[in-house]
Amino acid sequence: MDLFGGAISVTGITFLVCMGFEIIFFGYLLGRIRIKGVSLGAAGVFIVALLFGVLYSTEIGQTVTQTVAGEKIDISLNTLKVIETTGLVLFIGAVGLIAGPSFIRGSKKNFKSFALIGLVVTAAGVLATVICYFVGRGAGGNEQEFVAAMSGVMSGALTSAAAMSSAQSAVATVATGSGSSLSVADAEAIVSVGYGVTYMFGVIGTVLFVQIIPRMSKANMEEERAKIRLTDTSQCMAKKKRFEVEPKGLCVLAFVLVIGILLGSFRIPLTPSGYNGATFSLTATGGVLLTALIVGHFGHIGPIDANLSQNTMTTIRELGLVLFLVGSGVAGGMKLIQYFKLIYFFYGVVITVLPMVVGFLFAKHVLKMSLLNNLGSIAGGMTSTPALGALINEAETDDVASAYAATYPIALISVVICSQFLVLLLS
Repeated sequence: MDLFGGAISVTGITFLVCMGFEIIFFGYLLGRIRIKGVSLGAAGVFIVALLFGVLYSTEIGQTVTQTVAGEKIDISLNTLKVIETTGLVLFIGAVGLIAGPSFIRGSKKNFKSFALIGLVVTAAGVLATVICYFVGRGAGGNEQEFVAAMSGVMSGALTSAAAMSSAQSAVATVATGSGSSLSVADAEAIVSVGYGVTYMFGVIGTVLFVQIIPRMSKANMEEERAKIRLTDTSQCMAKKKRFEVEPKGLCVLAFVLVIGILLGSFRIPLTPSGYNGATFSLTATGGVLLTALIVGHFGHIGPIDANLSQNTMTTIRELGLVLFLVGSGVAGGMKLIQYFKLIYFFYGVVITVLPMVVGFLFAKHVLKMSLLNNLGSIAGGMTSTPALGALINEAETDDVASAYAATYPIALISVVICSQFLVLLLS
């Protein structure tokens, strides 16, 4: 990007970094706009990132490059993936460490309910996908392509990158079979298309849902916060003095992220092909969340103190969230126009909205769950990081993260498994 006749020239990674901060600035301004008390919050960053991705896709691809053997290679998507993943693990790590001290006590009482919500939300999402599949089936086009696209549509609508990766493994397995009309590369690309088209509404829809419901029900937020407030009577007791590496807790956070990423990378084979076939893993998100909750609960790593500064963790949580939204939003915007199909978007709306409504009503009327625990479990059931951020701001308490953290692993595992079986059954 050249300004003032070349007097200012911003190119390469510097261009991407500069654009990222522009997105954050304008995104927060957009997120502050309130309509009847509802705002996008940090999700405004995602919308602006999508717009930048659409408008500057060519320039990003041309300027964020690496020279190999004298030839320039576009590395923009890989670079954006680094930003997205870095932001995601920072956000999840901070959330887990903040929620850890109250997680065991909070989830022990309601764990069965949270697990049920995760399963109900996933089941409703799969059911909605199957309905959309049979509605759109036979409308023309390749049947195998449509199955691959719908698996991506479901993954995006439920905002699960892990499900998309799992679906890609399944369609690749189908594509290697005899009589397949698609190559492995084409099948995987089609899954990405469906994911990209529906992910935008999946993110925005869940963010708005957790804000609109309290207003529709005219909830007294102070009373709702009191219902989920967790107090630790042992805090008044003298604590064992432990070694403090540095006061802000960044060293402990780094340890949590390393162990969590390793744990999330552990793969379990799901087919006789072993590690060459479809596998299941918690992914970096699930591994980091689990590790952070455990470390946050115990408050130490051996002799090292892990009772971290809440102000620092809150700042890192917000920074991680916006980095995640910038990386995923720009990458999605770069491919949005190229692969957009309007019907996929409408399928995505159904698959996003139906599970949230079913899950909310089930939690409210069957499980008799309090409002904030209900919405926290819906955010976890939808595996939606931005929705958790919006709910924390809406509820003005980090205690909602306990419901999210208890529901998230169940939802993650179930949607990953279902995305694979859905492809295999419909193919």
